[in-house]
Amino acid sequence: MTSPPDRSLPEPAVGPAERAAAAARSTWTSVAVNVVLSTVQVVVGWGTHSQALVADGLHSLSDIVADFVVLLANHHGQKDPDAEHPYGHQRFETAASLVLGSLLLIVGAGMLWSAASNLGPAAAVPTVHVAALWVAGGTLVAKELLFRYMLAVGKRVRSGMLIANAWHARSDAASSLVVALGIAGNLAGYPILDPIAAAIVGFLVARTGWTFGWRALHDLMDHAADEDEVAAIRSTLAGTPGVAGVHAVRTRKMGDLIVVDAHLDVDASITVEAGHAIAVAARDRVMQRHRVLDVMTHLDPWRPG
Repeated sequence: MTSPPDRSLPEPAVGPAERAAAAARSTWTSVAVNVVLSTVQVVVGWGTHSQALVADGLHSLSDIVADFVVLLANHHGQKDPDAEHPYGHQRFETAASLVLGSLLLIVGAGMLWSAASNLGPAAAVPTVHVAALWVAGGTLVAKELLFRYMLAVGKRVRSGMLIANAWHARSDAASSLVVALGIAGNLAGYPILDPIAAAIVGFLVARTGWTFGWRALHDLMDHAADEDEVAAIRSTLAGTPGVAGVHAVRTRKMGDLIVVDAHLDVDASITVEAGHAIAVAARDRVMQRHRVLDVMTHLDPWRPG
């Protein structure tokens, strides 16, 4: 499940240290919740003969692996620039999102294969115990609460990786709802609904993995920032005193930050020193107001009339 864009949020001034601390707190919370849920789901699912609950438990287990991927990316992504990485290590987060998407795609495909192999005549599917339904309901509530917490943290620090992980938790809540409905149908006299629910869980997991992986792949190929953000950056540059015009603005994603290249029109009659001061002021304005890692400017001579 993908997250809808939220353009109403202000751009908070969040430093790398605060982002790293927030990522660590929210991710360790997710690890703790998923360890408990995965254990309970697999054990109860196995004991109650619920294929859907076992599949959801394996899904929760994949979440734990995903959380550790996030923690690893959070640690390495905050490193300072060095000789080999002059723009920093922010793309480690993008690479982690690609790994996370690939992991979910593989897990989802495995779930689909397992569920398909277990689908057969209704008489061959055992009736599950009512305990499976209680566990599925409790899991649904826990995953929804986890999603709301992680999404709030991700939006506050403007971390695409954390927001992606939050929506991963929401997809878990959706899959848990499907599992609860499948178990309820099984208990109501339709046994085949339990393995069908397991197959739906696999599909949801695979679709989420594809979405995250495809988006991360585009960012690794220097995908531009969205049009609204580019327009806002252009406006900030154009509003700098001494800038007569802005053109050839190019952007590329670097993790959750943006690298900007722009041409600025300045009065051709001013000195090089004055032009340099205008370029520095324009860069500082963009750096202060937007999620930008660096701004490269080129000055073009402009003559009135």
